[in-house]
Amino acid sequence: MRKELLVFLACLPMLPAVAAAQVAKPLAERVGHADPARYRHSEAVHDGAGAMDFAPLLGASALSTNLLFVHRGVIQPHSGIGQHFHNQCEEMFVILDGEAEFTVDGRTSRLKGPAGVPDRMGHAHGIYNPTDKPLQWLNINVSMTKRYDAFNLKDTRVGAAIDPVPQFISYRLDKSLLKAVQGMNGGTGTVQYRRALDPSVFTTSWSYIDHLIVPPGASVGSVTQPDMSEVYYVISGDGSFTVGSETVAVKAGDAIPVDLDQARSIKGGQAPLEFLIVGVARDLAAKEAWTAARQEPRR
Repeated sequence: MRKELLVFLACLPMLPAVAAAQVAKPLAERVGHADPARYRHSEAVHDGAGAMDFAPLLGASALSTNLLFVHRGVIQPHSGIGQHFHNQCEEMFVILDGEAEFTVDGRTSRLKGPAGVPDRMGHAHGIYNPTDKPLQWLNINVSMTKRYDAFNLKDTRVGAAIDPVPQFISYRLDKSLLKAVQGMNGGTGTVQYRRALDPSVFTTSWSYIDHLIVPPGASVGSVTQPDMSEVYYVISGDGSFTVGSETVAVKAGDAIPVDLDQARSIKGGQAPLEFLIVGVARDLAAKEAWTAARQEPRR
């Protein structure tokens, strides 16, 4: 068994049988924290070039829905993840800085971060850092059955032909695209919000990607979604996050899981609190019903 597979398996979370116990833990113990000291070094990931360092922020036990993992790490210069298929998963690579060459189904484009590219179930993807600087990287995976699958194509994508216009779905976390929302969910002040990817992008129960900034002094009021779970990844800033009756301080690099039917609210801190939000429905039927009931996203 290849070294990178061993490293990946070591990073995989507990099986869903323990998900309920994980959700029952205090919120402070459920929040994932990015810690470079915990990163595992791995070479030739999915037969890719060079090396990367990463660790799980959240695993399959973080939510009762089919979130499989959220990984955080660094792709070293002239390194990447080889092109590979997922036939029971959907995965998304996100770069938080720099530039990377993203590939989906053999077509490659260079994107400037912060940006993300989803890989729909049954398609192939990869990523390569062609620059001389390390690349801050985030990986999110939602499966059909809480099981991981991959089929490597032994394709590093080094030297791949570049399409000037991406021939795949992508998005940038561009602050200029955010819209002001006054009193979100009964909160105070004005926040900045955008739905970056909607439910039609995904074929699993993965439902959306949102971009949200809560300025100092502002807040997002409490809301509960019975059929939708979420992960809030803190891109930058600080503040506080409440799930149910528990409140924790959060900062850049934290990932906060919110399960089905759990109330959540947010308060800004000293610096603008910026989130990437992942929505995962209870199941495909719940996703369809949730989508049909909303002309506009309910936050």
